[in-house]
Amino acid sequence: MTTELSERQLEIIEAAGRILTSSGVGGLTIKNLAKEMKFSESAIYRHFTSKEEIIIGMLTYLAVSMDQRLSGITGLSDPAEQFKAMFREQFRFFDLHPHFVVAVFSDGLMEETQMINEAILKLMNVKMKHLMPVIMVGQQKGVFTNAITTDEMMHIVMGTFKLQMFKWKTANFQFDIKRSGENMIQSILTLIKSKEL
Repeated sequence: MTTELSERQLEIIEAAGRILTSSGVGGLTIKNLAKEMKFSESAIYRHFTSKEEIIIGMLTYLAVSMDQRLSGITGLSDPAEQFKAMFREQFRFFDLHPHFVVAVFSDGLMEETQMINEAILKLMNVKMKHLMPVIMVGQQKGVFTNAITTDEMMHIVMGTFKLQMFKWKTANFQFDIKRSGENMIQSILTLIKSKEL
């Protein structure tokens, strides 16, 4: 499947995200998707051949979108500022598109198919591709502590982000994720910044 989606395919992917968020993988059927979109099932099949292709399309779209958005955050020489900008962008995106939060957890998606697993891994790799260099440069410059390895710091940061998104989803998206996200960013920086600064 190509990363170029038609406007209609994007609408289907967004509807699939809403169903996955409210009903999980079991609720995502072509029948339910057609009902959500007020389409016929055959209209869905004109754009995607299967439920698997829809899920892969969603994960691929998110990976490409994230790569583009985070690649646009350049020119910040301070790793801490780069770190803030990256996570602010993620919280901004999910605030606008809460139905894609399901991809953060891959709720039930991992068990679906090997191709879906590979799409989830690609999405995770995009996150790591952008975050790892920021942490490494921060450690090299003495901005972030070297008492924790880069890999361990990645796990702590990504795990904290995931927990924040889980709390938001569990609260049915009822609190301000950008404000809570800002508190999370500041707390992580307090923990990972070098005490020698």
